Amino acid sequence: METMEVLHRCVSGLDVHKKTVVACRRRLLDSGKVEKEVKTFATTTAALLSLLEWLGEWRVSHVAMESTGVYWKPIWNILEGHMELLLVNARHIKTVPGRKTDVKDCEWIAQLMQYGLLRASFVPSPEVRQWRDLTRHRTKLSDQHTAVVNRLHKVTSGVGLTLLEDANIKLSTVISDIMGVSGRRMLRALADGESDPIALSAMGDKRLKATPEELHASLLGQVQEHHRFMLSTLLDQIDFLEQQMTRLDERIEVQMRPFEEAISRLDTIDGVDRWGAQCLLAELGPDMAQYPSADQGQPQGHALSSWAGMSPGNDESAGKRRSGKTPKGNKWIRRTLTQSAWAATKRKGGYLSAQYRQLAARRGKKRAIVALGHTILVAAYHMLKDGVDYHDLGSDYFDQRRRTRTMQHLVDRLERLGYEVKLEPKQAA
Repeated sequence: METMEVLHRCVSGLDVHKKTVVACRRRLLDSGKVEKEVKTFATTTAALLSLLEWLGEWRVSHVAMESTGVYWKPIWNILEGHMELLLVNARHIKTVPGRKTDVKDCEWIAQLMQYGLLRASFVPSPEVRQWRDLTRHRTKLSDQHTAVVNRLHKVTSGVGLTLLEDANIKLSTVISDIMGVSGRRMLRALADGESDPIALSAMGDKRLKATPEELHASLLGQVQEHHRFMLSTLLDQIDFLEQQMTRLDERIEVQMRPFEEAISRLDTIDGVDRWGAQCLLAELGPDMAQYPSADQGQPQGHALSSWAGMSPGNDESAGKRRSGKTPKGNKWIRRTLTQSAWAATKRKGGYLSAQYRQLAARRGKKRAIVALGHTILVAAYHMLKDGVDYHDLGSDYFDQRRRTRTMQHLVDRLERLGYEVKLEPKQAA
């Protein structure tokens, strides 16, 4: 029986938890025997420095650990630069039954590490990790801001505090954005005690499409002291969130300024605005070398589209394709790509909107959006890797690519309607 080749003579496997980390150091002796030791450490900085010293006693060269939530980050920060680190997906390890104790987990990780059977997950540089912290926190604040605005008036079917509806204020029916300049002035005046509809409507900008009569009717309600208190609280919360978002925007601009060229280039993709470009760069990083390819063609999980969860699933058995569900991936970049895809569908005359119409008719809107997100991701990959600009193929790309088939399809439809069709090429002007 052929034995497996040992790639690393001295390695370690870490089973990471919130309060403790169980470490196994494993080395191959000159006699051919394997020696191993297991020890548990706390996750405080002092204890992790002891872990580093303990691993250094055997001159451990490679360390592997599971990507358990965010608990791996303190360990990574201490060990980084002292030895080769691998962050691995738990699904790639927990494939052998009967191995579920902390000690066995770390021993199993160390053994797989020694034989080179682990595939490292992508861990960006400290700079990119800081970008991610900023952009993800900014996204969370934006979600909170939307939730608070939704409490002011009912804009979704979800359950929540619909304050204006409860007070019989119908401002949102005549003003498209109650968080605009006019809406805020009226709401703040309501919170401060003003109840006269005429005085409130006079605070509206002259550019409002709503007539004074419509504003009077929408602002005539039954506003009680409780409503004023809640309205004041919610408006203060909105102001605070917007201040925090502004602070983060300024910080993100400063941190990502060295890569302004890449951001500006990504901003030219249909549906991708400056904020979307910053989020894409923060999640992908500026260096595309860590991704073997943009699309499938690599083993599942290696390609960028698979890592992002924007590629078709791979579930086949007995020659039958059972499911095409997209795999789990980076939820942050997936969110940015789907939002950008929806925005791209609104542009007339673009390739992405044409692709959406082609796919939505056959596969449905949601699948079409995922496909558009995949197209945006592949375009961003090549733009960052090769330093090229975005080139839109145009809304007639699909018609030109299938010119003969498109012509015959349209002729057949007209003939079925009772027309006789004769095609003649259009003379050049």
